[in-house]
Amino acid sequence: MLFHIALLLLLLLAPCTFCLNQEGLILQKIKLNFDDPDNFFSDWNELDETPCKWRGVTCDTVSHSVTSLDFSNANLAGPFPAYLLCRMRNLNFISFFNNSVNSTLTESDLVACQSLVHLDLAQNLLTGGLPSSVAELVNLEYLDLTGNNFSGEIPASFGTFRQLEVLGLVENLLDGTIPAFLGNISTLKQLNLSYNPFLPGKIPPELGNLTNLETLWLTQCNLIDEIPDSLGRLGRLTDLDLALNGLDGSIPSSLTELTSVVQIELYNNSLSGELPANGWSKMTALRRIDVSMNELTGTIPTELCELPLESLNLYENSLEGDLPESIAKSTNLYELRLFQNHLTGTLPKDLGKNSALLWLDVSSNNFSGEIPAYLCEKGVLLEALMIDNSLTGEIPATLGQCRSLNRIRLANNNLSGTIPEGLWGLPHVSLLDLKSNSFSGVIAKTIGGASNLSSLILSRNRFSGNIPEEIGFLGNLLEFSGDENVFSGSLPGKIVNLGQLGKLDLHDNALSGELPEGIYSWKKLNELNLANNDLAGNIPREIGSLSVLNYLDLSGNRFSGKIPNELQNLKLNQFNLSNNRLSGDIPPLYAKVMYKNSFLGNPGLCGDIEGLCDGRSDAAHGYAWLLRLIFVLAALVLIVGVVWFYWKYRNFGKVKRAVDKSKWTLMSFHKLGFSEYEILDALDEDNVIGSGSSGKVYKVVLSNGEVVAVKKLWGSSKIADESIDVEKGNVQDDGFAAEVETLGKIRHKNIVKLWCCCTTRDCKLLVYEYMPNGGLGDLLHSTKSGLLDWPIRYKIAMDAAEGLAYLHHDCVPPIVHRDVKSNNILLDGDFGARVADFGVAKVVDANGKGAKSMSVIAGSCGYIAPEYAYTLRVNEKSDIYSFGVVILELVTGRLPVDPEYGEKDLVKWVCTTLDQKGIDHVIDTKLDSCFKEDMCKVLNIGLLCTSPLPINRPSMRRVVKMLQEIGRGNHLKNASTKDGKLTPYYYEDASDQGSVA
Repeated sequence: MLFHIALLLLLLLAPCTFCLNQEGLILQKIKLNFDDPDNFFSDWNELDETPCKWRGVTCDTVSHSVTSLDFSNANLAGPFPAYLLCRMRNLNFISFFNNSVNSTLTESDLVACQSLVHLDLAQNLLTGGLPSSVAELVNLEYLDLTGNNFSGEIPASFGTFRQLEVLGLVENLLDGTIPAFLGNISTLKQLNLSYNPFLPGKIPPELGNLTNLETLWLTQCNLIDEIPDSLGRLGRLTDLDLALNGLDGSIPSSLTELTSVVQIELYNNSLSGELPANGWSKMTALRRIDVSMNELTGTIPTELCELPLESLNLYENSLEGDLPESIAKSTNLYELRLFQNHLTGTLPKDLGKNSALLWLDVSSNNFSGEIPAYLCEKGVLLEALMIDNSLTGEIPATLGQCRSLNRIRLANNNLSGTIPEGLWGLPHVSLLDLKSNSFSGVIAKTIGGASNLSSLILSRNRFSGNIPEEIGFLGNLLEFSGDENVFSGSLPGKIVNLGQLGKLDLHDNALSGELPEGIYSWKKLNELNLANNDLAGNIPREIGSLSVLNYLDLSGNRFSGKIPNELQNLKLNQFNLSNNRLSGDIPPLYAKVMYKNSFLGNPGLCGDIEGLCDGRSDAAHGYAWLLRLIFVLAALVLIVGVVWFYWKYRNFGKVKRAVDKSKWTLMSFHKLGFSEYEILDALDEDNVIGSGSSGKVYKVVLSNGEVVAVKKLWGSSKIADESIDVEKGNVQDDGFAAEVETLGKIRHKNIVKLWCCCTTRDCKLLVYEYMPNGGLGDLLHSTKSGLLDWPIRYKIAMDAAEGLAYLHHDCVPPIVHRDVKSNNILLDGDFGARVADFGVAKVVDANGKGAKSMSVIAGSCGYIAPEYAYTLRVNEKSDIYSFGVVILELVTGRLPVDPEYGEKDLVKWVCTTLDQKGIDHVIDTKLDSCFKEDMCKVLNIGLLCTSPLPINRPSMRRVVKMLQEIGRGNHLKNASTKDGKLTPYYYEDASDQGSVA
């Protein structure tokens, strides 16, 4: 009796897990399989009879068996539980999209899932080879493995799918070539293989057999040779994307048979010849075509322009002839980019009249005639870029009413007349570039309404009249260049309110009066050029408080009085006060022969600079000579001591020059305006601006006023010390040789310029261009970091990326820097960035067979790519990782390594903080939050560059494109129909050259 009572109690108190049906129990085991930080499984209640109401679970309404599991975006981590999933016999839909599933898929994992129709494992961490057995799932229609780390070749079994309609293998590590057997999957509608490191190979002609195909996406698949004619048989194709490959030859005329195609993307290949002249009229569905960045010649087909296009991108080719008038008839056209071609004739007069045009860039062509009046007819135009043409006439009044505009570039044309009054005050315009035309008239007072204006460039025109006080309302203005015009009157007093101003250039005008009070508020000004005007009064002492000013030219005016001693606080790269009416003593810092040209033409100045007094009256000469005689007599007492010191100095030259001048060997890489002796004479401790274990860096001001930086390496340099061959046990002192070999042959605006090198047996000197703002790291992580606002930081990232892209892609053979870090990015007076310090740079193996193995780790802590640290194999991906760390520094303002991170570095700290606290705890608090969207985008690029797997890091050329896209705010192409991700659609803007504007 007691036994039966106990058994009854046991049944009553038994865990309710037994209430679940069999599939519920399986799902509970699957739940235990995963880490679930976001509590995705929080409503999976064990007390339920079936799992049909659980989150992510769908059941058949009659049998209540599980038919669908959708765990998309659940932030789950763990191995893929195939052995459990396949026990649910009616399961036909599985999605683990965008999680952290991290196992391999074995050949037997999915064989039992015979009911499976839809399998989405995209954006996870799966590794290993593609499982060939997945082709045995006879009902499978949808297979997306995008964004994982699958490697190896595509299995031959993939050609045997029976019902497959979608195959997505984008962004994996697949090699081999694209196999021809994929042409056997007759049911296929989408084939997406982009962004895989395939071996160079052709597009299989057999893909033309896929007559049901709607999307063919083979972007960046290392494709070569010609586009096969067979693709013209894909009658249902709507999207053809073959961009970013090495395709050559002409565009086959058979592509005009794609009568259903909506979008064709062939940009960034090596296609040549002419666009097919005929057949376009059949492509009535075509809306977007991009064949930019190729080598196309000939004219733009009239038939193509008669289509109802939305986007036409033909930029960076060699196209010529006219732009057909019919392009203006399209009612859908929102984007037209034709820059950097040889197009002629006039722009269609009705362009923009019939469609909501957003982006127009026809820069760097030979267009003539007037600017079309209807460009902003629909009121949505964002960019009008037309620089470097031969346009004539006036700016249409309608552009002055286009309040949507944010960038206007009309420089280097033959335009004339006055500027429409409304154009000056457009509220969203950030860049107004009108330089090198024949515009006249005044700056209208309406300019006070241009609240977003950051660059106002009016140079080399015929503007006149006063500069209005309203210009002081432009709180975001970074640059005002109005040189070589006819502006008159005094500078407006409110111009000192421009606290963000970095450049003010008004030389060669007719300005008069005194400089306004309050110049000290220009804390970010680095260039002030007011030369050749009629300005008068004293030079304000406040100029000396402008800590980042490095270009000061007040020559050719009527300034009088003394030169303020406060100017000695400045670190000037360009300094000119000549041809004024200054008098009194020259500040001691500038009372040197090297600055003589800065003071010529000021009769009241003399000092001790030889030759400065030439041209003064005889009486003045006599008085000066009397003073000199008195000083000479007083100095006779010291002559013996001076002579003794001089000879002592000559006898022990190592104190200053290390060795006798006669033993120096000079090797120059540019035309020099100085000798090695002038460099040697300046190498004293007063000129040291930096030091390290490799030696010292000196700032040397030359007699011609130019400034250079000299790196002196003594004996075994730091670089040599770091280059110990662990196999041979000797020291490879190749740091100096590497730097000379690398920089001596490089010519790029974002690579530091090596003027020359001087050598003796035990001392080596490298003479570089001088960078007034020093290393990025020193400035970014100091109390002066506030000088680096977001536009400047973006510009630095852009410049450095272009420099590295030049090394990786334009040097033959490519060069790997191996020590990319913030302090090896130097900043000029305008905060332009130069990549420097090539002491450990290496040339990549020209045969392209992979990374080169090094015998020692070169680089700096916090910047070294993880695979480099344990494989010692170096290629461009190592630099890209280091550059990604620099980007994270720019966005966060933090050091690459810091005790605050614990055992982490900056990369891991950013990832962890983003996950736990969000973006606001990552971005540098000193940066203006109005740039938050752009900062987030740049941060994402940094994270992409620092991907743990090298293959997932973009090339430097792609990094440049992504940064340019952010700077321009261009349209993003939503590729969700391909892989569910937002993929940037990059454009090259010839009119920008990578500027932040």
